[in-house]
Amino acid sequence: MAQVKRIRRTVNGVLVLDKPRGLTSNAALQKVRWLFNAEKAGHTGSLDPLATGVLPLCFGEATKFSQYLLESDKAYETVVQLGVTTLTGDAEGEVTGRYPVEVSAGQLDEVLQRFRGDLLQVPPMYSALKRDGQPLYKLARNGEVVEREARPVTISRLEVLERTGDQIRLAVACSKGTYIRTLAEDIGQALGCGAHVAALQRTQAGPFGLQPAIALERLEQLHAEGGAEALDAFLQPVDSAIEHWPLLKLSEHTAYYWLHGQPVWAPGAPKTGLIRVQDQQGRFIGVGEMDDDGRLAPRRLIRSE
Repeated sequence: MAQVKRIRRTVNGVLVLDKPRGLTSNAALQKVRWLFNAEKAGHTGSLDPLATGVLPLCFGEATKFSQYLLESDKAYETVVQLGVTTLTGDAEGEVTGRYPVEVSAGQLDEVLQRFRGDLLQVPPMYSALKRDGQPLYKLARNGEVVEREARPVTISRLEVLERTGDQIRLAVACSKGTYIRTLAEDIGQALGCGAHVAALQRTQAGPFGLQPAIALERLEQLHAEGGAEALDAFLQPVDSAIEHWPLLKLSEHTAYYWLHGQPVWAPGAPKTGLIRVQDQQGRFIGVGEMDDDGRLAPRRLIRSE
Protein backbone atom coordinates (compact mmCIF):
# COMPACT_ATOMS: atom_id res chain seq x y z
CA MET A 1 0.00 0.00 0.00
CA ALA A 2 1.36 3.44 -0.95
CA GLN A 3 2.29 5.65 1.97
CA VAL A 4 0.00 8.66 2.41
CA LYS A 5 1.96 11.89 2.16
CA ARG A 6 1.59 14.06 5.23
CA ILE A 7 -0.01 17.43 4.44
CA ARG A 8 1.85 20.10 6.38
CA ARG A 9 0.28 23.21 7.87
CA THR A 10 1.06 26.86 7.21
CA VAL A 11 2.55 28.06 10.49
CA ASN A 12 3.91 31.59 11.00
CA GLY A 13 5.76 32.86 14.06
CA VAL A 14 8.71 32.27 16.38
CA LEU A 15 8.94 29.52 18.98
CA VAL A 16 11.54 29.99 21.71
CA LEU A 17 12.71 26.47 22.50
CA ASP A 18 14.62 25.50 25.62
CA LYS A 19 16.89 23.05 23.81
CA PRO A 20 17.71 19.91 25.77
CA ARG A 21 21.24 18.60 26.15
CA GLY A 22 22.30 15.93 23.69
CA LEU A 23 20.46 17.17 20.60
CA THR A 24 21.95 19.13 17.73
CA SER A 25 20.12 22.33 16.86
CA ASN A 26 18.98 20.80 13.57
CA ALA A 27 17.67 17.67 15.27
CA ALA A 28 15.72 19.86 17.72
CA LEU A 29 14.35 21.92 14.82
CA GLN A 30 13.20 18.87 12.86
CA LYS A 31 11.52 17.39 15.94
CA VAL A 32 9.64 20.61 16.70
CA ARG A 33 8.72 21.10 13.04
CA TRP A 34 7.22 17.60 13.05
CA LEU A 35 5.25 18.36 16.21
CA PHE A 36 3.85 21.54 14.64
CA ASN A 37 3.36 19.74 11.30
CA ALA A 38 4.77 22.94 9.76
CA GLU A 39 5.55 23.54 6.11
CA LYS A 40 8.64 25.65 6.67
CA ALA A 41 10.96 26.23 9.63
CA GLY A 42 14.53 27.18 10.43
CA HIS A 43 16.71 27.78 13.48
CA THR A 44 18.66 30.93 14.21
CA GLY A 45 22.18 29.78 15.00
CA SER A 46 23.51 26.48 16.22
CA LEU A 47 23.96 25.38 19.79
CA ASP A 48 26.37 22.53 20.49
CA PRO A 49 24.74 19.22 21.50
CA LEU A 50 26.24 19.76 24.97
CA ALA A 51 24.46 23.11 25.31
CA THR A 52 20.95 23.77 26.56
CA GLY A 53 18.79 26.86 26.57
CA VAL A 54 17.37 29.51 24.26
CA LEU A 55 17.03 28.40 20.63
CA PRO A 56 14.56 30.55 18.68
CA LEU A 57 12.91 28.61 15.84
CA CYS A 58 11.31 30.55 13.00
CA PHE A 59 8.26 29.24 11.15
CA GLY A 60 6.85 30.30 7.80
CA GLU A 61 7.05 34.05 7.20
CA ALA A 62 9.23 34.49 10.29
CA THR A 63 12.09 32.67 8.49
CA LYS A 64 12.52 35.82 6.38
CA PHE A 65 13.74 37.64 9.48
CA SER A 66 15.86 34.89 11.05
CA GLN A 67 19.05 36.60 9.81
CA TYR A 68 18.49 39.37 12.35
CA LEU A 69 18.52 36.81 15.16
CA LEU A 70 21.64 35.20 13.71
CA GLU A 71 23.34 38.59 13.93
CA SER A 72 22.08 39.42 17.43
CA ASP A 73 24.02 39.38 20.69
CA LYS A 74 23.84 36.30 22.92
CA ALA A 75 24.21 35.52 26.64
CA TYR A 76 25.26 32.31 28.39
CA GLU A 77 25.95 30.71 31.71
CA THR A 78 28.78 28.21 31.55
CA VAL A 79 30.61 25.94 33.97
CA VAL A 80 34.33 25.94 33.19
CA GLN A 81 36.43 23.04 34.46
CA LEU A 82 39.95 24.19 35.26
CA GLY A 83 42.93 21.84 35.10
CA VAL A 84 41.62 19.58 32.32
CA THR A 85 41.89 20.09 28.56
CA THR A 86 39.93 18.13 25.96
CA LEU A 87 40.13 17.62 22.22
CA THR A 88 36.90 19.53 21.55
CA GLY A 89 37.11 22.13 24.30
CA ASP A 90 34.09 20.69 26.07
CA ALA A 91 33.12 17.73 28.23
CA GLU A 92 32.27 15.55 25.23
CA GLY A 93 35.82 15.46 23.92
CA GLU A 94 38.70 13.13 24.76
CA VAL A 95 40.84 14.37 27.64
CA THR A 96 44.18 15.62 26.32
CA GLY A 97 45.80 16.86 29.53
CA ARG A 98 45.49 17.25 33.29
CA TYR A 99 47.27 20.02 35.16
CA PRO A 100 47.48 21.34 38.73
CA VAL A 101 45.23 24.29 39.51
CA GLU A 102 46.79 26.99 41.67
CA VAL A 103 44.63 30.00 40.86
CA SER A 104 43.75 32.65 43.41
CA ALA A 105 40.64 34.81 43.20
CA GLY A 106 42.86 37.77 42.35
CA GLN A 107 44.57 35.90 39.52
CA LEU A 108 41.22 34.83 38.11
CA ASP A 109 39.88 38.39 38.20
CA GLU A 110 43.00 39.71 36.47
CA VAL A 111 42.78 37.13 33.67
CA LEU A 112 39.05 37.62 33.11
CA GLN A 113 39.64 41.34 32.71
CA ARG A 114 41.81 40.57 29.67
CA PHE A 115 38.86 38.91 27.92
CA ARG A 116 36.35 41.71 28.39
CA GLY A 117 35.69 44.12 25.53
CA ASP A 118 36.79 43.77 21.92
CA LEU A 119 39.17 40.93 21.09
CA LEU A 120 40.21 38.53 18.36
CA GLN A 121 39.17 34.90 18.71
CA VAL A 122 40.34 31.92 16.65
CA PRO A 123 37.39 29.59 15.94
CA PRO A 124 37.83 25.99 17.13
CA MET A 125 38.51 23.11 14.76
CA TYR A 126 35.42 21.38 16.15
CA SER A 127 32.98 23.86 14.65
CA ALA A 128 30.52 24.02 11.75
CA LEU A 129 32.61 26.61 9.89
CA LYS A 130 33.54 25.35 6.43
CA ARG A 131 36.82 25.08 4.55
CA ASP A 132 36.51 24.18 0.86
CA GLY A 133 32.94 23.07 1.46
CA GLN A 134 33.82 20.77 4.36
CA PRO A 135 32.80 21.52 7.96
CA LEU A 136 35.88 21.95 10.15
CA TYR A 137 34.63 19.31 12.60
CA LYS A 138 34.77 16.68 9.85
CA LEU A 139 38.36 17.60 9.08
CA ALA A 140 39.16 17.51 12.81
CA ARG A 141 37.70 14.02 13.16
CA ASN A 142 40.11 12.91 10.44
CA GLY A 143 42.99 14.36 12.42
CA GLU A 144 43.41 17.41 10.21
CA VAL A 145 44.15 20.85 11.62
CA VAL A 146 43.87 23.83 9.29
CA GLU A 147 44.74 27.45 9.91
CA ARG A 148 41.77 29.55 11.01
CA GLU A 149 41.71 33.30 10.79
CA ALA A 150 41.04 35.14 14.03
CA ARG A 151 37.71 36.97 14.06
CA PRO A 152 36.71 40.07 16.01
CA VAL A 153 34.23 39.46 18.83
CA THR A 154 33.01 41.51 21.77
CA ILE A 155 32.59 40.24 25.33
CA SER A 156 30.38 42.79 27.07
CA ARG A 157 29.97 40.78 30.29
CA LEU A 158 32.27 38.17 31.85
CA GLU A 159 31.51 37.61 35.50
CA VAL A 160 32.14 34.86 38.05
CA LEU A 161 28.83 33.68 39.52
CA GLU A 162 30.27 30.89 41.65
CA ARG A 163 33.47 28.94 42.22
CA THR A 164 33.44 25.42 43.57
CA GLY A 165 36.83 23.75 43.77
CA ASP A 166 38.31 23.72 40.28
CA GLN A 167 35.05 24.70 38.59
CA ILE A 168 33.92 28.25 37.93
CA ARG A 169 30.44 29.27 36.77
CA LEU A 170 30.56 32.29 34.49
CA ALA A 171 27.97 34.66 33.06
CA VAL A 172 28.91 35.72 29.53
CA ALA A 173 27.28 38.29 27.24
CA CYS A 174 28.83 38.49 23.81
CA SER A 175 28.50 39.35 20.15
CA LYS A 176 27.48 36.91 17.45
CA GLY A 177 30.07 34.33 16.44
CA THR A 178 31.67 34.06 19.89
CA TYR A 179 32.68 30.52 20.82
CA ILE A 180 32.34 29.88 24.55
CA ARG A 181 34.50 26.75 24.23
CA THR A 182 37.32 28.84 22.81
CA LEU A 183 36.82 31.47 25.52
CA ALA A 184 37.10 28.76 28.21
CA GLU A 185 40.23 27.30 26.60
CA ASP A 186 41.84 30.73 26.26
CA ILE A 187 41.08 31.54 29.91
CA GLY A 188 42.57 28.21 30.98
CA GLN A 189 45.69 28.85 28.95
CA ALA A 190 46.06 32.34 30.42
CA LEU A 191 45.73 30.86 33.93
CA GLY A 192 48.38 28.26 33.10
CA CYS A 193 46.24 25.26 33.99
CA GLY A 194 44.06 24.61 30.94
CA ALA A 195 40.28 24.43 30.94
CA HIS A 196 37.21 23.21 29.08
CA VAL A 197 33.46 23.80 29.12
CA ALA A 198 31.74 21.33 31.45
CA ALA A 199 28.23 22.73 30.95
CA LEU A 200 26.68 25.48 28.86
CA GLN A 201 23.29 27.17 28.83
CA ARG A 202 22.26 29.96 26.48
CA THR A 203 20.16 32.41 28.47
CA GLN A 204 19.53 35.06 25.81
CA ALA A 205 19.39 35.29 22.01
CA GLY A 206 18.53 38.76 20.80
CA PRO A 207 15.30 39.80 22.55
CA PHE A 208 14.48 36.27 23.71
CA GLY A 209 15.40 34.94 27.14
CA LEU A 210 14.60 31.82 29.13
CA GLN A 211 11.29 33.19 30.43
CA PRO A 212 9.22 32.42 27.29
CA ALA A 213 11.24 29.32 26.35
CA ILE A 214 9.39 26.01 26.36
CA ALA A 215 10.95 22.58 26.85
CA LEU A 216 10.76 19.98 24.09
CA GLU A 217 9.32 17.49 26.57
CA ARG A 218 6.45 19.92 27.29
CA LEU A 219 5.74 20.36 23.58
CA GLU A 220 5.61 16.59 23.13
CA GLN A 221 3.16 16.29 26.03
CA LEU A 222 0.88 19.00 24.66
CA HIS A 223 1.02 17.48 21.19
CA ALA A 224 -0.03 14.11 22.56
CA GLU A 225 -2.96 15.76 24.35
CA GLY A 226 -4.19 18.21 21.70
CA GLY A 227 -2.33 17.72 18.43
CA ALA A 228 -0.29 20.22 16.44
CA GLU A 229 -2.79 23.08 16.80
CA ALA A 230 -2.42 22.98 20.59
CA LEU A 231 1.16 24.25 20.20
CA ASP A 232 0.27 27.42 18.28
CA ALA A 233 -0.41 29.31 21.52
CA PHE A 234 3.35 29.32 22.21
CA LEU A 235 4.25 31.11 18.97
CA GLN A 236 5.59 34.65 19.22
CA PRO A 237 4.58 37.13 16.46
CA VAL A 238 6.41 37.00 13.12
CA ASP A 239 8.17 40.30 13.90
CA SER A 240 8.95 39.52 17.54
CA ALA A 241 12.69 39.31 16.79
CA ILE A 242 12.71 42.94 15.63
CA GLU A 243 10.12 44.53 17.91
CA HIS A 244 12.77 46.97 19.20
CA TRP A 245 13.10 48.55 15.73
CA PRO A 246 11.34 51.81 14.81
CA LEU A 247 7.73 51.22 13.73
CA LEU A 248 5.87 52.95 10.91
CA LYS A 249 2.20 52.47 10.02
CA LEU A 250 1.16 53.08 6.39
CA SER A 251 -2.20 54.14 5.03
CA GLU A 252 -4.22 51.66 2.98
CA HIS A 253 -3.31 53.41 -0.27
CA THR A 254 0.42 53.67 0.55
CA ALA A 255 0.62 50.09 1.86
CA TYR A 256 -0.86 48.78 -1.39
CA TYR A 257 1.95 50.22 -3.50
CA TRP A 258 4.63 49.36 -0.94
CA LEU A 259 3.51 45.72 -0.87
CA HIS A 260 3.88 45.68 -4.65
CA GLY A 261 7.56 46.53 -4.27
CA GLN A 262 7.41 50.28 -4.83
CA PRO A 263 9.17 52.86 -2.61
CA VAL A 264 6.66 55.27 -1.08
CA TRP A 265 6.62 58.62 0.67
CA ALA A 266 6.11 58.04 4.40
CA PRO A 267 5.83 61.17 6.57
CA GLY A 268 7.33 60.75 10.01
CA ALA A 269 9.70 57.96 9.01
CA PRO A 270 13.21 57.83 10.53
CA LYS A 271 15.94 59.25 8.32
CA THR A 272 18.05 56.08 8.22
CA GLY A 273 18.04 52.43 9.26
CA LEU A 274 15.70 49.51 8.97
CA ILE A 275 12.06 50.05 9.90
CA ARG A 276 9.28 47.68 10.94
CA VAL A 277 6.22 48.40 8.80
CA GLN A 278 2.52 47.86 9.52
CA ASP A 279 -0.56 48.40 7.37
CA GLN A 280 -3.51 50.58 8.30
CA GLN A 281 -4.96 47.76 10.43
CA GLY A 282 -1.77 47.35 12.47
CA ARG A 283 -0.69 44.14 10.75
CA PHE A 284 3.03 43.61 10.23
CA ILE A 285 3.74 43.65 6.48
CA GLY A 286 7.53 43.69 6.29
CA VAL A 287 10.77 45.60 6.73
CA GLY A 288 11.66 48.81 4.92
CA GLU A 289 14.60 51.17 4.64
CA MET A 290 14.81 54.81 3.60
CA ASP A 291 16.35 55.26 0.16
CA ASP A 292 18.48 58.20 -1.01
CA ASP A 293 15.53 60.34 -2.08
CA GLY A 294 13.73 59.99 1.25
CA ARG A 295 11.21 57.33 0.28
CA LEU A 296 10.55 54.11 2.20
CA ALA A 297 11.79 51.20 0.11
CA PRO A 298 10.65 47.61 0.83
CA ARG A 299 13.42 45.23 1.88
CA ARG A 300 11.50 42.22 3.15
CA LEU A 301 7.78 41.67 2.53
CA ILE A 302 5.52 39.08 4.05
CA ARG A 303 2.51 37.42 2.53
CA SER A 304 -0.83 38.56 3.88
CA GLU A 305 -2.71 35.82 5.68
